[in-house]
Amino acid sequence: RSLGSLLCLCALRLPGPPAGPGAAARGLDVASYRERVRAMFYHAYEHYLESAFPYDELRPLTCDGQDTWGSFSLTLIDALDTLLILGNVSEFQRVVTVLQEGVDFDIDVNASVFETNIRVVGGLLSAHLLSKKAGVEVEVGWPCSGPLLRMAEEAARKLLPAFQTPTGMPYGTVNLLHGVNPGETPVTCTAGIGTFIVEFATLSHLTGDPVFENVARKALKALWKNRSDIGLVGNHIDVITAKWVAQDAGIGAGVDSYFEYLVKGAILLQDKELMSMFLEYNKAIKNYTKFDDWYLWVQMYKGTVSMPVFQSLEAYWPGLQSLIGDVDNAMRTFLNYYTVWKQFGGLPEFYNIPQGYTVDKREGYPLRPELIESAMYLYRATRDPTLLELGRDAVESIEKISKVDCGFATIKDLRDHRLDNRMESFFLAETVKYLYLLFDPDNFIHNDGSVFDVVITPYGECVLNAGGYIFNTEAHPIDPAALHCCRKQKEEQWEVEDLMREFYSLKKKKKFPLKRDPDYGEGESAKDSIDTSSGGEKRNSKKSSHSLLSCPSQSFNSKLAVLGQVFLDNT
Repeated sequence: RSLGSLLCLCALRLPGPPAGPGAAARGLDVASYRERVRAMFYHAYEHYLESAFPYDELRPLTCDGQDTWGSFSLTLIDALDTLLILGNVSEFQRVVTVLQEGVDFDIDVNASVFETNIRVVGGLLSAHLLSKKAGVEVEVGWPCSGPLLRMAEEAARKLLPAFQTPTGMPYGTVNLLHGVNPGETPVTCTAGIGTFIVEFATLSHLTGDPVFENVARKALKALWKNRSDIGLVGNHIDVITAKWVAQDAGIGAGVDSYFEYLVKGAILLQDKELMSMFLEYNKAIKNYTKFDDWYLWVQMYKGTVSMPVFQSLEAYWPGLQSLIGDVDNAMRTFLNYYTVWKQFGGLPEFYNIPQGYTVDKREGYPLRPELIESAMYLYRATRDPTLLELGRDAVESIEKISKVDCGFATIKDLRDHRLDNRMESFFLAETVKYLYLLFDPDNFIHNDGSVFDVVITPYGECVLNAGGYIFNTEAHPIDPAALHCCRKQKEEQWEVEDLMREFYSLKKKKKFPLKRDPDYGEGESAKDSIDTSSGGEKRNSKKSSHSLLSCPSQSFNSKLAVLGQVFLDNT
């Protein structure tokens, strides 16, 4: 199968095989579990609003709130698109208004570049692109403009100073008011460098400013350039010197979403280079880290095992494998991970594979989504009822162990079910969302392209909501079609068509000769007035009165002949 056809197949997100005797035969009531997931969401969401808003996160044991990642009302941003996936249009609309009025990025706060991108920028972009579907009255020019898009762009611009390094790899932390602090550590994890292309490329395509996509690509390529001779990357790198500080190579914490964004960036942008990079990494990962469908940690230069552990963050990998069509390997690895879940009622942060037990001080489960995420992807591909059973087990475990009066609490230790006073925003952004989508086969997110919306933008007609959504690593869905709505190269044809409509409208009202204005070109030649070779932009700023068919005051990139005849690209 060619790489091009692989990219197309991934982007189309073809529906999986029809459900067999699986779920019904095993007596799993999908609709009932879907409603239980909905109830989980509202139990957590309403208590956040009552007890924690406007802080970032809910503290469910003390029924209050705390700022964690920058004082953005983070849980509200993270939960926004989940509201629409659950069908709550009115609350989506209310929250959009609240965020516009209450969130300020011009604050003296040190923020994680990685977390701000995936949670804030990603959440705002997703909500922006879903606004029309949610019944929000969008402004003229949407999706190429809009208040949530402007907020996402403002947040992203606050992150740009972090990328001003000799290597193009960003610092891990930036002050939103002052930029990078003078004493900031230059050591950043691999994921903190390679997890920007989805959000930043989307921003560039929607706003027309290439700076975001450019810095994201430069960071990706810097990591690629600094891989080891055996094709692996380490865990932490110095962004000034490009020297690897932590040389453990694996698919989990500190590295994970770098690989994820190579695949998702390739699909979103139809970019063969990004997919080729991932496939090369995939070969090295299989050669050096894979053992009996587990993935271990190895030394990046030698390939020798350094940590024989499974980390809960690695559970995204089967879902990623499904996106490149490697479903058989994905299912085998998923089943390994599922055995760990069954053993503890959740995934401990670290699990010692040879010993079959948790690692000291890594026994917690902060309600992470990764195994559920993989189950959702694999169920779409296979309809294997085992995947629904994981969803069932997750609902039962979380409700039994984690549910408290004010929400759902992080499980501090899976061995004795002690709880911690924190509910991360990703619980509502990811964990609940992927569970709901696992149990809701008819959700609009699963659209196979059979229905879609057509919107009019300043650059022509645009198809949206046809499916194939790309989830960022915080589970914020991005509509890939939206990236083709705001292409500036369409501007020329669009403005020409507008001008032609205006011309024929005037012609019907009043007859006039199609010839130059008497003062046309006064003080400058017609050639100087309009440079057809460069798209019709003025060569100088000398004033002249223009004929009806000369350039309007706004930017106009059309090709006009001397006599005013209009030529489209296809003539």
